Order: sequence, then structure tokens, then C-alpha cells
Amino acid sequence: MAMNAQFFVLKQEDESNARADDHFALAADIAAQQYRQGQRVFIFVDNNEDAFAIDETIWTFDPNSFVPHNLQGEGPKGGAPVEIGTTPPVGNRKVLINLATNLPDFIRRFHQVFDFVPVEPNAKQAARERFKMLRQLGANISTQDINN
Repeated sequence: MAMNAQFFVLKQEDESNARADDHFALAADIAAQQYRQGQRVFIFVDNNEDAFAIDETIWTFDPNSFVPHNLQGEGPKGGAPVEIGTTPPVGNRKVLINLATNLPDFIRRFHQVFDFVPVEPNAKQAARERFKMLRQLGANISTQDINN
């Protein structure tokens, strides 16, 4: 089964305002949508700081719709429907939301990948590399512009 990858390209009217974590709110939104569609989601991050940041973002995102999520090593056996971490998730998760600089080594286990092209130049360059790698893996890639 082919992998599908969707890149969200963040556009900024004013580049001086670009924050490195602008896409975290978008990631929380996608996680909520996927959870409501019955998917088990893994959010891949570079480090604990980013893990705590997206964890917090999901908590505060939409008070009316609780999205069960946990950091790796916490939560129920097998993890909540949305799990956040830096190492391969336990159990069968087909949806990856990538907030890390590089794609995970275990990328092939996912059917659907969501990724982001931030405004900040270094982050944008890293996203280009991920895009190329997904293309080499034969993923069906689509892009969508997001105006901040």
C-alpha cells in the first residue's frame, strides 16, 4: 500500500514574526481530526522539549473536544490514540505527524504522513530534505498552503 504524505506550507505576511513553533497548533488540529476519524496517531518530535510543547498545545487547543493523548512511556498500555515521542511507537499506528527535523527511521510503517514547511529558513530547508526523502520512498505527496 502506497504511503501518502501531506505537507502544509506555512506562509507568513511578515517574516520577522515567524515563530519556530507556528505549526504546532496546526499539528494539534490535525491530530484532533485524525483521532475523530478513528485513527491511531504518532507525533514524532526531536526532543522532550518539543514533546512537552505539543502535549501542552493539544491540551489547550480546543476545550470542547478532548483528544486522548500521552507522552511515550505514560498513559495506558499500548498508549492513548495520540502518542507523542522520539522513539518508535508501540502498537499499530498508521498516521504520523512529523514535528522533527528528520523523518524517523521507522517511516515505512506509516500509511499517512503529515509534515510542515515552516517559514524559518533552516526549518524550511530541513523540510525540503524530508520532502525529497519521501519522494524517494515513493510516497504520494500533496502540498497545501497555510496563511498565518
